[in-house]
Amino acid sequence: MSGPVVVCTISGQHAEASEEVGGALTLGRRIAAQRGVELQWLVLGGGSDAAVDTARAQGVASIHRVSDAKVGRGKSDAIVEAVAQFCVATAPGVVVLPLDFDTRPLGARVAGRIGAAVVMNAAAVSDSGGRLEVTAGGYGGDTRGVYVVAEDTPCVVGLIAGVVQPETVDGGGEPAVHDVAVDLSAVDERIRVVQAASFEGPRLEDADIVVAGGRGLGAQENFKLVEQLAEVLGGIAAASRPLVDEGWIDSSRQVGLTGKITRPTLYLAAGISGATQHMVGCTGAKTIVAINTDPTAAIFRYARYGIVGDCVEILPELIRASKEKLQR
Repeated sequence: MSGPVVVCTISGQHAEASEEVGGALTLGRRIAAQRGVELQWLVLGGGSDAAVDTARAQGVASIHRVSDAKVGRGKSDAIVEAVAQFCVATAPGVVVLPLDFDTRPLGARVAGRIGAAVVMNAAAVSDSGGRLEVTAGGYGGDTRGVYVVAEDTPCVVGLIAGVVQPETVDGGGEPAVHDVAVDLSAVDERIRVVQAASFEGPRLEDADIVVAGGRGLGAQENFKLVEQLAEVLGGIAAASRPLVDEGWIDSSRQVGLTGKITRPTLYLAAGISGATQHMVGCTGAKTIVAINTDPTAAIFRYARYGIVGDCVEILPELIRASKEKLQR
């Protein structure tokens, strides 16, 4: 019989009541139900009072808290050691790790320590006759593959944040709370964080309206059109990865497989071709509007409304029309 399903999160990166955590716990609960095992939650950094409420709503059997001072944001060596010690003691069948910039490097390292399989960039996970089946992105998100893990083989799954919507359960029991002692005395962090990145303002993942720009804008000064339209509509400006790589906007506004996963009511894509790795971040939108000079651009396959034309010429007209409507 396989061991429990464990969802592992880090306090200070994922708020215990966030959608990222809720989605990971929802997925964990589904796998645990298919396998007939418990869902457990490992919280590194101690967690908050909100964790108990979230655990109750998600059907978590027990919360395991690691409060060692060495464990925290940017402490990857200590985190890997703490998770490995916990896994050796509890022998989980599946470990689910919601991915972000800080957690992405951890999955393979933990799997190596405990002798488990590892699949990163997972978009869906299920159990089929005792074998784990993981659908994950590959080649930068251009393809999807299904990985089948051998029966009775533990697996660490790196879950793309935002791909699973949280679903609560009614009448969830009170989770048991355990403080876990780990020995991190021999851990010496090899990487030191000199200055942690910080982002202010509303989160892109929570936006109801997103206006995103891509290479079709042509020049950095044209990105102001995306920002102006987003402001008029009461939304948030975003971008595809090439614009982030070129320094037009910071990474907190990147949409896609290696950026943010969004589910807005309206997603307007200006000058974005529609590569798979970008669309992973916005296909959950209720309505996609695309502007592109290429009538065969992939993004038109996803868009409800499409405009074939130069976004640099069309965006000012949309800004003007939006302002006029608001003034009526």
